[in-house]
Amino acid sequence: MASTDPDRTLHADIAIVGAGSAGALIAARLSEDSSRTVVLIEAGAEARDPDIWNPSAWPALQGRAYDWDYRTQPQARTAGRTHHWARGKVVGGSSCLHAMGYMRGHPDDFEAWVDATGDSRWGWEALSRAFRLIEDHPLGGDGIHGLGGPMPVYMPGDELSPVARAFIEAGAALGLPRLQGHSSGTMIGVTPNSLNIRRGRRVTVADAWLTPTVRSRPNLRICLATRAQHLVLSGSRVEGVAVIDREGPFEILADQLVLCSGALESPALLMRSGIGPEEILHQAGVVCLIALPGVGDNLQDHLLGAGNLYAALKRVPPSRLQHSESMAYMRAGDFTAGGQPEIVVGCGVAPIVSECFEAPAAGSAYSLLFGVTHPSSRGSIRISGATAADPLIIDPAYLQTERDRALFRQALEAARMIGHHGEFAEWRMDELLPGPLTSRSEIDDFIARSVITHHHPCGTCSMGAHSDAVVDAGLRLRGLDNLYVADASVIPSITSGPIHAAVLAIAETFAATMVSGR
Repeated sequence: MASTDPDRTLHADIAIVGAGSAGALIAARLSEDSSRTVVLIEAGAEARDPDIWNPSAWPALQGRAYDWDYRTQPQARTAGRTHHWARGKVVGGSSCLHAMGYMRGHPDDFEAWVDATGDSRWGWEALSRAFRLIEDHPLGGDGIHGLGGPMPVYMPGDELSPVARAFIEAGAALGLPRLQGHSSGTMIGVTPNSLNIRRGRRVTVADAWLTPTVRSRPNLRICLATRAQHLVLSGSRVEGVAVIDREGPFEILADQLVLCSGALESPALLMRSGIGPEEILHQAGVVCLIALPGVGDNLQDHLLGAGNLYAALKRVPPSRLQHSESMAYMRAGDFTAGGQPEIVVGCGVAPIVSECFEAPAAGSAYSLLFGVTHPSSRGSIRISGATAADPLIIDPAYLQTERDRALFRQALEAARMIGHHGEFAEWRMDELLPGPLTSRSEIDDFIARSVITHHHPCGTCSMGAHSDAVVDAGLRLRGLDNLYVADASVIPSITSGPIHAAVLAIAETFAATMVSGR
């Protein structure tokens, strides 16, 4: 291990590892107090690519220099495929890469968090206050949605694709309620997707919180192209973090350290530092200093079948938004039932398919995507060696449970019911995929080849009151007095839809607790 340069050692009251969605927000909030020094550590650089802010360009961003572009282990239940996981290596993190969907989740999603932690701050009512502080919503001021917050929430209007309009009409005709967004507490229904867009441009978390005014604060320092190597531990406290930048290794020492590197890198940093499952650390050549078996476990992600593909009778106009323009959440097997959703069908106004299939030309077809909202399969993240250069072993264990496979069959059936409805008559020529399926094995084989990640990894440093939880309800790491984790990794069970809004609420709740000292 390279020695650090003592002449370059930085000191701060709080050091935050990762300038993604959680880290950028927390750094902005904690540096509001001018007496508190904050260092924000980011492995990537500033966002510069103009395509980042073009909503329709988001699929093409994957694999560029600011994407970590992780690879999973081959998945037995997805036809042996290795899946690419896009994660942002840039200020703003994955908010620079994702599809901009903003959905809080269902109230029952968060009651599960209360059950896990025994703490009401993670319930729907308490988190709703955090959501309102975050949001600048066109329905803001109604007591449900936020108004004047840093993050705009846009509700599409006239620019919605006519194919998405047909999708909404088909869902409503089958019994799904028409909703004004998916964030009011009622999630089952169909509506255009609410998006983090302002005046036709993506708004990243860095745009929203790390404004020029915030960046000019003398008590906030942002270290770019600086990769965290391992934590510096001393007894029951963490002294800081050993990092490396273009000039070499050095240390950033702090009274308190907050990990915001996400569901992959936060547990990896803990494991490289000797915190985690003892046997896994031994296999990677790392001495176990604090045995925490839950580090890296409980990995969850949403899958989407891509897809139920239709040839169009007439040219499909290109999306004026971000291609996936509407989501329909529902109970499995019943378009009229309410409550917490079990499956989802999305409208892609482009021919979206997995790499197992050949996509027809843009404008000639459209896709209905389908998935399970609360997968029961649980995977893991492991380190393969002691250094940050050693690749991560990512096993999401996709579709490992029969429950998930059964729900996916019902999600595909729901997609086809919507896709074959009369409301699509002016658009639908033929169903290209999956075509005739005569047995359960053929259905499962199609699903296995069609599913792709929905880019929602979470759960690998799960919060809870039980002994296997990695962090407590205050997000403090078990076994250390001054180390916290505040990002998607602490989510104990995945929300119904995209997790980004929930990650922001976690960050806001944590920051408010730190600011108040409670």
